Amino acid sequence: MPHPQKFYLSVGELAAARGEVDQLSFHGVSPESFAATLQAALREPTLWQRWRAMQPDPDEVDPATGASDPEATVTATQTNMHCDVEVVTRLPHAILRHRLDLLVGHHWRLHDVSKA
Repeated sequence: MPHPQKFYLSVGELAAARGEVDQLSFHGVSPESFAATLQAALREPTLWQRWRAMQPDPDEVDPATGASDPEATVTATQTNMHCDVEVVTRLPHAILRHRLDLLVGHHWRLHDVSKA
């Protein structure tokens, strides 16, 4: 598995940041609940499995997109009108992006990536 990377991102107003599919979306309001939800989505395949089951042909979904990182960590803090998030994971950016899109749609922005 690749070396861990640290992703720095922000999420707009958490109370309004939702994904397109209500059943998969984040429904909290605090940075702590968002960090816990995203961390679980990266550590365990549950969110991906639920998304996969909703696809027209689940067997056609590339299983590699369901990768998880049991050591992923997420911290989040509220600053003014947005939430600053730091993610440390071995998962590639494409998987992190997909999980974020499921949880909060396009209400997030990547600022930087570095070695962890």
